[in-house]
Amino acid sequence: MPSFRTVTVTELISERPGLARVRVTSDDHGDERAYALTDLTGPVAVGDEVVVNTTAVDLGLGTGGWHVVHWNLARRSWSRPGDGHIMKARYTSIQHEMAVAEETGGAADALGGVPVVACSLHSQVGVVAAVLGHLRPDLRVAYVVTDGGALPLALSDLVVQLRERDLLVGTVTTGHAFGGDHEAVAIPSGLAVAVGALAADVVVAGMGPGVVGTGSRLGFTGLDQATALDAAAWLGGRPVMCLRASSGDARDRHQGVSHHSLTVLDATRSGVEVPVPVGLPPVVGPARHTVVEVDGPEVTAVLARADLRITTMGRGPDTDPLFFQVAAAAAVHAAKLA
Repeated sequence: MPSFRTVTVTELISERPGLARVRVTSDDHGDERAYALTDLTGPVAVGDEVVVNTTAVDLGLGTGGWHVVHWNLARRSWSRPGDGHIMKARYTSIQHEMAVAEETGGAADALGGVPVVACSLHSQVGVVAAVLGHLRPDLRVAYVVTDGGALPLALSDLVVQLRERDLLVGTVTTGHAFGGDHEAVAIPSGLAVAVGALAADVVVAGMGPGVVGTGSRLGFTGLDQATALDAAAWLGGRPVMCLRASSGDARDRHQGVSHHSLTVLDATRSGVEVPVPVGLPPVVGPARHTVVEVDGPEVTAVLARADLRITTMGRGPDTDPLFFQVAAAAAVHAAKLA
């Protein structure tokens, strides 16, 4: 169950549209860090008393040591009316209305053969976008965000960097994820919006920062990768699966091709293309899928050229080369299809 605490803002660490990172203090816990989703709670300033949700930090979970501002006690009310009526974060205290592209005419009827690279981790999105930009800077690459990780896209430092380097033309947040250039109700319509509203030549689909995973076969949010792949096939796109694989993860179940990816391969009903770097041991999956061997670029050099630092669970391409090579293979294949 949630835990809340009242603290005082002592420093504004950084801010950008939709997000403010602050330092806070309280008598019981001293100096700590928090972030505010300013489109939901309004701005924060030094001296404000704020109520923060401390649950994830108290449990030692992967929020990076940041509390979340729930309410700013410096004001009695806050309102920022939207221009739609579809609610995201429905039936919670932070539910808010959004205009969705399905109602404003932004969705295409079909994908028209556009490649859709479905990822299972947020970091893969950055690698795929960077390699696509390296190989084919002419391509319009859009990112469709599922709600398997962070719901507010404003939290993604990676997306900010990709936009600054012109590696993405835009974003679509689907389900309960919010804060993209366009909002969509579901993953299939989000893919259609990326093609219709953003004129994407390649769509990269995957969750925002964070992932929920367990040691069980079905208990992980990356399973929405199967939804994206089947939706891409259904709508006439070219579904490309970005495998999760690792040479640096200490957990046996993620060594080589992750058990999560094997589950996604089994769950995806459509036949999809599965790029792998040359030399990867055979991928065992249903015969309906097509494994494609790909010669990819040297990922460390690509990321350095783009001035990007991307890690997965704190590991970079030097300490987990297979993870990055497999993501690069998916990008190389998509570039050939586009």
